[in-house]
Amino acid sequence: MDNKIRLYSEIGKLNAVLLHRPGIEIERMTPENAHEALYSDILNKRIVDNEYANFEGVLSKWTKTYQVVDLLAEVIKDKVVKKSLVETSCRMDGCEFLCDELLSHDEKTLARELVEGFEYRRGVDPAKYEEERFILKPLYNLFFTRDAASSVYDLLLMNSMSFKVRQRENIIYRAIFENYFGCESINAAEWEASARTEGGDVLIARDDTLFIGNGIRTNKKGIEFLAQYFGSRKPKFNILVQELPETPESFIHLDMVFTFLDRDRCMMYEPLIRKNAKYSHLQTTHIEIDNGKITYHQKSNFLQGAKDLGFDLNPVVCGGDDPWIQQREQWHSGANFFALGEGKIIGYERNWKTIEALDKAGFSVLKAADVCKGLVDMHDYEKFVVTFSGIELPRGGGGARCMTMPINREKVDW
Repeated sequence: MDNKIRLYSEIGKLNAVLLHRPGIEIERMTPENAHEALYSDILNKRIVDNEYANFEGVLSKWTKTYQVVDLLAEVIKDKVVKKSLVETSCRMDGCEFLCDELLSHDEKTLARELVEGFEYRRGVDPAKYEEERFILKPLYNLFFTRDAASSVYDLLLMNSMSFKVRQRENIIYRAIFENYFGCESINAAEWEASARTEGGDVLIARDDTLFIGNGIRTNKKGIEFLAQYFGSRKPKFNILVQELPETPESFIHLDMVFTFLDRDRCMMYEPLIRKNAKYSHLQTTHIEIDNGKITYHQKSNFLQGAKDLGFDLNPVVCGGDDPWIQQREQWHSGANFFALGEGKIIGYERNWKTIEALDKAGFSVLKAADVCKGLVDMHDYEKFVVTFSGIELPRGGGGARCMTMPINREKVDW
């Protein structure tokens, strides 16, 4: 497989994916700074390590996996790239005095420091750094590789992050994708400073259609940018937009309430996707671009909007048919599945009613630990869901789709 970005659906057979194994940066959160790091709680790394090992192990059995830190160490072998990345990182965190020291470090050490942070030492502006502890801030959220950058068709969407604590992730991805994958990138914020997009809100439905969430991370200006960019390059293009509530935080992205499972199957958080009384005020909009002309159509709900675009989806309901369990399981990413191929998915086992609903829908339920040990071969099953333990990982606020950035999939013939 070559290094080309090719992603024309959410369900084509996965050929390559970018991951970040959570490192000591997640141990550098405290109850005092967790909110600033966009977490509601701190994580236990020992448990995270075991959970992530099974998740990563399943993906490695199926496809080519890349690790962010490994690729970062590779691209900064180029002295020009290294200098630019260090100077930009230090400037963004206000610690330009650190540049020369960081540049003196070898590539593997520096790659870790750019992700894990650089710790305060006595004698370095103690009034500013002693209490904060880290001069260069850790990238606490990097294991959610989907958010800061995402592959869309044959290019990289460099997402314009809403919070400062995540903005340094962008320059790491830019360095990797420009210098390792040789990929063109686009950025909504370079078109309009106030435009925002994040990868969890951008679902590639088809080569002429995106499904996008409009909430606290992806705004209308960001969606307008995507409509204009792809609408100017394709004679006909569609964006189906679902407005999301600002609270609770489990509705942060569209993929927290809707993900593709197969050509004719999706996972949904039913109250929002069908828009019951509580969510009836949220808008579902089809943006149609026809030879540059943009038209807006309001839809009764997201499923109907998808059907009108040719996606006749038979949904599996997150949490089953009990409204209270639906809320509980959506809270811990019960709708956030990642497809390895058509009808081949992975997600948390803790959401047992959701897994039960998938079982009833014809998905064979496989355990990640059994797959990793070689006791089960995923290739023996036509449709499956691999379940992996999630006690600590969901507390970070995301699931399997959030923790993956697919690079290449086989094209689906719709």
